[in-house]
Amino acid sequence: MVTLAVGTEKGGYLVDGAPDRGWELAGPLFPGWKVTAWTSHDGQTIAALASNWFGASIHRAPRSRHADPEAWQQAPGVPTYEQDAEGAPRLQEIWTLTHWGDSIVAGVEDAGLFTSEDGGVTWQGVESFNMLPDRANWFPGLGGLAAHRVLVADGRAWVGVSAVGVFRSDDDGATFRRVDEGVAPVIPESEEEGTPAGWCVHGLAHDPRDPARIWRQDHSGVYRTADGGDTWERIERGLPAAFGFPMWRDDASGRLFVVPLEADENRVPVDGRFGAWCSDDDGDSWRPAGTGWPGHPTYTAVLRGALTGDGDGGVFCGTTSGAVWASDDAGERWSPVPVTLPRVLSVAVV
Repeated sequence: MVTLAVGTEKGGYLVDGAPDRGWELAGPLFPGWKVTAWTSHDGQTIAALASNWFGASIHRAPRSRHADPEAWQQAPGVPTYEQDAEGAPRLQEIWTLTHWGDSIVAGVEDAGLFTSEDGGVTWQGVESFNMLPDRANWFPGLGGLAAHRVLVADGRAWVGVSAVGVFRSDDDGATFRRVDEGVAPVIPESEEEGTPAGWCVHGLAHDPRDPARIWRQDHSGVYRTADGGDTWERIERGLPAAFGFPMWRDDASGRLFVVPLEADENRVPVDGRFGAWCSDDDGDSWRPAGTGWPGHPTYTAVLRGALTGDGDGGVFCGTTSGAVWASDDAGERWSPVPVTLPRVLSVAVV
């Protein structure tokens, strides 16, 4: 049994169950609010919310009661930039929540990192990243200037920022530098002119046992590095298209997952053939991931925060048309959860 937290454009939902046992739905939580990220910490379920009118916020509930809307409380703190100059970055949205040692780290738009030492109640900026000297030259992707993916292991960290690139810290966050050698920028002039932006990373995954081995779904294709990002190589053999948003690795099997879309200009599955694709050989080759996907043309997509897993063969995704798909055997068989939700932004196991 698993509990999925599903964030949508109009509220959050909790889905309990398993593909072979059925599912129970709780929600909506936070009706009318965008739910952009989730995590669990010290017995609490934590959700990041966003509103075009009221801004971003953090909410917490005891995991034992998180299906009860009355159990959720807004945290008094939220990641916040100091507004001491015209043009200073502002918090627009919280894109990801993950763990960095005993802390929680939030990746946000406008691109920045913040940590919490008290389970999301209060937040402090990671100034070594937020004050990088070239950030005045950064520019957003279509979805915004977002730090949307954070990988952490053994005193090192990698941060994916659209449309800037991947940043790495080798000293537990004291310093960061960009590592995109070998990745095609979305603006060719970025490479020629030395512009410190223009590499639009969409998704990142790594091997916890070898964290310098990272796989990357980028605006310009699918890539792999074996040296922590110093150099990247394309790995697209067998894919119907190189564009897409999420990248996920099931740690139990080592299997990689992407959800290909036709192109930047047409962000739907090729010929309406919706489904995940997987690799069992480190990304050297790709194939359709198992059975159970729709047998009819299905023009939907999976966003970068909406593909996840439990690390033990459970793989789950939510779509822009509100479907939720689940596999409990590392992607060999898939089945839909019997619910249609608003546009899915985030999926997490909590």
